[in-house]
Amino acid sequence: MTARELTGSTARALERRITERRATVGVIGLGYVGLPLAVGFAQAGFPVVGFETDRTRAASLARGLSYVEDVPDGALGPLVLRGRLTSAREFGALAATDVVVICVQTPVTAAHEPDLAFVASALRAVARGLHAGQLVVLQSTTYPGTTEEIALPALTQSGLRVGEDFFLAFSPERIDPGNRRHTTRTIPRVVGGITPVCTALTQRLFEQLETPVYRVSSARAAEMTKLLENVFRSVNIALVNEFARLCEPLGIDVWEVVGAAATKPFGFMPFDPGPGVGGHCIAVDPYHLAWKAAACGVPARLTALAAEINEDMPSYVADRVTQAVATHRRAPIAGARILGLGASYKGDVGDTRESPAVKVLSLLKQRGALIAYHDAHVPRVWIDGTEYTSVALTPSEIGGADCVVVLTAHGDIDYRQVAEHAQLVFDTRHAVPPGAPSHGTILRL
Repeated sequence: MTARELTGSTARALERRITERRATVGVIGLGYVGLPLAVGFAQAGFPVVGFETDRTRAASLARGLSYVEDVPDGALGPLVLRGRLTSAREFGALAATDVVVICVQTPVTAAHEPDLAFVASALRAVARGLHAGQLVVLQSTTYPGTTEEIALPALTQSGLRVGEDFFLAFSPERIDPGNRRHTTRTIPRVVGGITPVCTALTQRLFEQLETPVYRVSSARAAEMTKLLENVFRSVNIALVNEFARLCEPLGIDVWEVVGAAATKPFGFMPFDPGPGVGGHCIAVDPYHLAWKAAACGVPARLTALAAEINEDMPSYVADRVTQAVATHRRAPIAGARILGLGASYKGDVGDTRESPAVKVLSLLKQRGALIAYHDAHVPRVWIDGTEYTSVALTPSEIGGADCVVVLTAHGDIDYRQVAEHAQLVFDTRHAVPPGAPSHGTILRL
């Protein structure tokens, strides 16, 4: 970024506040994306105000206690104690911020259409306190055009001019919950603004986190970048899931095939099959692109088909478990005791959003199975209107189940113990070590 890009006294004044770390940063939405970001800015020396409407989360933050695995209490507590990071449930304090970063949910409806209610609510709150010299950055994953078509009109109703009086950009979140190697401070940032000045200021903001920044030409390009990243994963996961379903009737171990293909040093990237996809990104984001593509008259057929394959995997797993239990018990699934290992959507995190593990357990429950689960990261979970509590993973609990279904590969589970005591294991994650001594039968996806 060059000084020539920052034309206008308002932009230059904001740039000085950012580089001197005097700019107050407001973060709307303190979940898996927003809380690590807020902590990162506070650790870099910025005064930070986090906005969280959930009462339980707000109360936890006020005590300096984290509810996100990637943010330890030891990092959050001192920042709260020193007043470097404060939290608020009311949005009036937004008027005192220099920078606002929006990190709210962008789910899809039952019809797989984007639901931007949380984004719209956040934008209304920002608009009420919008003032000259303020930078607004949308991070919530959404379809291309959201920043320009939704955020910009909401903010320019104030009469302020974008790129001159206030500044607006999109920079997609790239958080990977549970990943200790790639964090908020190390993952490169993609930034694209409504104007070049907006882009330059957003670049300057994230440079203060000592994070590599990659600029694109527009907010639309930044929005599409995020969707490409996630649709890439969705398509490849769907491909290997389809291979898993094909390998089963052919008597082939899909995990062996993936491992063998991964020895090729070029032209192949290994993806693991599983019971489905979850979290906010892979389970949701393809539908944002598919919806926008249809609106443009260019259907994203591959994207939509991949999402359909992945969405069907919990049903496929439930069918396989039903068949395995019937063969082993010589009785229907109704009344069978099923122990699910894992309730979160991925290993070593407690996030159950769109979790395929929960979906599989729900389907088995609907077929009459007596379900229980173990997950040290998820003490409680609601399944079809009933709250379940994680059970202790004891030999008697394992051995008492008609089938143990490995749904999430958590690092703190002793899968050798599972193999040793279980009557029947259906492993969707290749978590049980091959050749582990087993008491009963071990089946794999």
